Amino acid sequence: MSPAEREEMTAAAIARLAGVGRAAVSNWRRRYPAFPQPVGGDDRRPTFSRAEVEAWLKDTGKGDQLSTAGRTDTGTHRVDQEAPHSAPHCDRLPKEEEEQGIAALGSGQLLARATVALLPRTTAAARPIEAGSTDEPAVLDPACSKATLLLAVADRFGDAVKLVGQEVEESDASAAAHNLRSNAHGAPYEIHTGDSFLDNQLDAYLGKAAAVVCEPPLDLPQWPADELGTDPRWEFGVPAPRDSELAWVQHCYAHLRPRGLAVIAVAPRTCVQPSGEHIRAELVRSGALRDVIALPKGMGSAPDTEFCLWVLQRPYDAAATETVRMVDLAGLGDAADVPQEFAAWQRLFADAHSTILRAVPRRELLNGDANLLPSRHINSHAEASPEDFLQVTDRLQAMYTRIGQGLPRFATPAKSANPVYVTFGELERAGALKIRSRETTPRAGDLLLRTFGRPPIVASGGAEDDNGVAQVVEIDGTRLDAHFLATFLRIDANALPVSNTLGVLSREDLRRCRVPRMSLPDQRRYGDAFRHLQQLEDVLTTLAKTSTHVIEQTIHGLTTGVLAPEFTTSQHTDEAEPADDETRDL
Repeated sequence: MSPAEREEMTAAAIARLAGVGRAAVSNWRRRYPAFPQPVGGDDRRPTFSRAEVEAWLKDTGKGDQLSTAGRTDTGTHRVDQEAPHSAPHCDRLPKEEEEQGIAALGSGQLLARATVALLPRTTAAARPIEAGSTDEPAVLDPACSKATLLLAVADRFGDAVKLVGQEVEESDASAAAHNLRSNAHGAPYEIHTGDSFLDNQLDAYLGKAAAVVCEPPLDLPQWPADELGTDPRWEFGVPAPRDSELAWVQHCYAHLRPRGLAVIAVAPRTCVQPSGEHIRAELVRSGALRDVIALPKGMGSAPDTEFCLWVLQRPYDAAATETVRMVDLAGLGDAADVPQEFAAWQRLFADAHSTILRAVPRRELLNGDANLLPSRHINSHAEASPEDFLQVTDRLQAMYTRIGQGLPRFATPAKSANPVYVTFGELERAGALKIRSRETTPRAGDLLLRTFGRPPIVASGGAEDDNGVAQVVEIDGTRLDAHFLATFLRIDANALPVSNTLGVLSREDLRRCRVPRMSLPDQRRYGDAFRHLQQLEDVLTTLAKTSTHVIEQTIHGLTTGVLAPEFTTSQHTDEAEPADDETRDL
């Protein structure tokens, strides 16, 4: 076995290698059974084989989300080599362009990459477009802003497509042209200025575009219905003034050639708004609407926005597929975990769990109000039987009983305490501790001060130590007990005013905090008590979250008919106090 195959890496190192957040790695471990199993470390900080991780990243397409060709320890380069020469031209990024890591993508770029990754290989020509060609496949964006989507198209297909955009704002149109001139990988392009509805500069591509991608502007409350009520672009119905996104959807569809694909980002309200029901129903009935994909919040150009991707294809003939594929990715903890490659989307469509994807019959959608929210049609809860609920309830009851029996009862001090205090500054000058900056990597046993008023904790040596650390205090374990310090600092630190927005003490304030002066054995007695209480607090917090989840699942079971509303509760009659006459019948 080579040294590279023996090398182990933590989840944090995997995140740096892949250019994603740690939450994405956690999601991968939960969602993908084939994710490499730990080969070392412990439950708090497992380690993984680097060779297995790199192989998994390449097999799943996650490797294509990394940066330029090569291997490094910093996570800034791709783990896979150049695609085989047999791969289609349109699936390789241009060699001379450095691909960005997922973590470096800015506002709207995640949405752009996910959108463009849905386009099929047939969107592009088999070879680069020659100068003067009149038969080049064109990809349009009729609301191109600064060309974020078109740049993503260029990143994927290179010079095998022509990029065409229109933007109403002149300054943004100029920026779009500049960006494409600098980064379009040699692809021919044209950018037009004007209102796409009132002055469509792309009418030469009506019925001819290979694909259309679009993130309609959010600041357009209504479209000019009075002026365009009879426009032939409204193939599925005239949108109401408030349904501007349905106007954009039809505008995009009107430009598609047979079998051409359009991917449009729409707000969730467009999926359900009553005024647009007739248009949604016609999109479903005609077979034009193929997929609806709910995305996590924050992927669009505007912060904290929610989007669904509508995937439309101009039917080649009258026969349409019998279903609309509903995909619910809104619950992903990390937007970077949304597929960014065509192969990754295809794997998701083929293998996704029923709590994420469902092919909904068109007649089912048409029987109601043409509600197109994936969450309406996908059961996000794993199905459980009444026996499953009974087992979980019994386990919870047993856990609460054991915790109740384990609640500590502390003794009364033999004499009143009158301690002598010492400050952290004095302890630092004596060499018993060192106050470090937040950039210091915590080690197991260090005392950690955290942001936003959270209590200090003792570092465990795991990846969670990096969460919200404000200051690191290194402890001389032969002179001080870290849990003892955390016990008394928790009270003293809360009593001091904090002026900064992160809610943390300054170093000077920390040096003024006091703890009782006592022997190391006495410190450990306090430290043991504090550690027990902290563990109990963690268990109760986790148990409370679990209980809430069980109650939510039980409510779901009642509403879906898995459970009947009749129920009983466990009564400990030998411990209960007898009810008086006034309360017995309540």
